[in-house]
Amino acid sequence: MANTLYPESYYAASANDVPARPALQDDVETDVCVIGAGYTGLSSALFLLESGFRVTVLEAAKVGFGASGRNGGQIVNSYSRDIDVIERTVGPKQAQLLGHMAFEGSRIIRERVAKYNIQCDLKDGGVFAALSAKQMGHLESQKRLWERFGHTQLELLDQRRIREVVACDQYVGGMLDMSGGHIHPLNLALGEAAAVESLGGAIYEQSPAVRIERGANPVVHTPQGKVRAKFIIVAGNAYLGNLVPELAAKSMPCGTQVITTEPLGDELAKSLLPQDYCVEDCNYLLDYYRLTGDKRLIFGGGVVYGARDPANIEAIIRPKMLKAFPQLKNVKIDYAWTGNFLLTLSRLPQVGRLGDNIYYSQGCSGHGVTYTHLAGKVLAEALRGQAERFDAFADLPHYPFPGGQLLRTPFAALGAWYYGLRDKYGF
Repeated sequence: MANTLYPESYYAASANDVPARPALQDDVETDVCVIGAGYTGLSSALFLLESGFRVTVLEAAKVGFGASGRNGGQIVNSYSRDIDVIERTVGPKQAQLLGHMAFEGSRIIRERVAKYNIQCDLKDGGVFAALSAKQMGHLESQKRLWERFGHTQLELLDQRRIREVVACDQYVGGMLDMSGGHIHPLNLALGEAAAVESLGGAIYEQSPAVRIERGANPVVHTPQGKVRAKFIIVAGNAYLGNLVPELAAKSMPCGTQVITTEPLGDELAKSLLPQDYCVEDCNYLLDYYRLTGDKRLIFGGGVVYGARDPANIEAIIRPKMLKAFPQLKNVKIDYAWTGNFLLTLSRLPQVGRLGDNIYYSQGCSGHGVTYTHLAGKVLAEALRGQAERFDAFADLPHYPFPGGQLLRTPFAALGAWYYGLRDKYGF
């Protein structure tokens, strides 16, 4: 499918009005050129505009075309590797800063939705569901860890309590995070783009960055135009390609698959998830699901390394859905799609600067919805000269994948096979 349209998905079919945005066809001068109109780029642009910068956003396809408009729509706090792992990696001082930032992304999303009146079906409450006593033990220590960093909206759920919030008999318990929740992710991106434009920011679609001229006054070239800027923010994530070779070697696009049922009706929907919380299990290769505003079930899971589109998404994901909810066996699947996210070897985000004026953030490793909103704030702070929080991320180690681009996919797939065995046999 051509990049002029969104890939087929429930989100594209139920999106709010999408204004036509032109391709860049001339030379533009700006303070900051943002490459990518997903959450990282839009969040950066909004914080910068609110601070008085002139901002131009270049998007290769359409606003929210990548992971921002295709993800599971779950607001999940912290990072893909939790704060205790960060503490062991970088020491207590840096971990303290990163730990306090781990819950900021969800607050930023709610502030944006309220301030700019974004219609995106925002609902509060996310559940981590444990499939074994060992996973329940991890949730208990995770609660203690998060509370150490001031995060208090957490409740442990025993087997009886988790049955009250999700009609699935696989779980032995869980943890409810009331500052978690869920949204229509494409409508959140579209609302943020409208906010960017309301503050005087310019967004050009169908305008891929094909080359960056580095130097004291960097220039970003598109097929038909160019942007001269004081600063550049690279926010392409899994859709960046080889524009910045230094970043491509240290990350790998991966695909995740999502299906959406036909509308279930109020009664069946309420019987599955009575409080309308979203749920993810505690497996390494996890399943996640939630209800939409019009009472469909969105169910996602599985990872395809190297970001190939699998032939039959429904065949991969429907059995997982029926394992959780056998009562849906006669329910029709209306939509099935895949989207790419960017995996790093450490599973921690990669943040940094190339030269004096090119900033980047990438590699949310599946925790992108909240992290990207925080990243936008941290990047904007760095451009304003407040670099302490930026430096805390920039100092995290970046590792290239062993064997370079040739071997990174089989290497990661081997790791996934191993973790799949761990999930299955609980070791």
